[in-house]
Amino acid sequence: MKKIISLLLLFTFGLSSCEKDDICDANTPTTPRLVITFYDNAAPTTLKTVTNLKVVGEGKDDADAIIFNENGTSVTKYLTNANTISLPLKIDAKTTTYKLIFNATSANPNIDVLTFNYATQNVYVSRACGYKTTFTLNPRDNTANSGLIRTDPAGDGFWMLNINVFNSNIEFENETHVKAYF
Repeated sequence: MKKIISLLLLFTFGLSSCEKDDICDANTPTTPRLVITFYDNAAPTTLKTVTNLKVVGEGKDDADAIIFNENGTSVTKYLTNANTISLPLKIDAKTTTYKLIFNATSANPNIDVLTFNYATQNVYVSRACGYKTTFTLNPRDNTANSGLIRTDPAGDGFWMLNINVFNSNIEFENETHVKAYF
């Protein structure tokens, strides 16, 4: 009888030391990207597709641009013809700068540079997934676009005529954060 009780106790302790596998579900929200949606400047509620848009991060060359089409050629994989794009922000910095090139394949592309200023916050997701970083565009002053600086390095005029920070809290990718009108 003592042997059976000892065996049952050993078996019970053996089962209690097992734990389930921690696997992060693919549907768990992770560090979000900044979502920019493009609209027609003449009809501000109408979505507008950007033609041959190429996005290059600061300090990167054109061969290190954001890849929009994995299956594209060496030229077309960096181009998008869409009305919405998602851009990653740096989690180890307080600013991220992108060069947005409109009509990138034409002889005279138009370049606007956007710099996003933000604060970061690490948020615990779960033991399996770890942490994610959320962003809040910084207010530099009391204007609507306080978390964003726009420049025209080539002096060819802004192709994005108006840019508005729509949602300064970047916590999810299923919502628009910045609206650009052209």
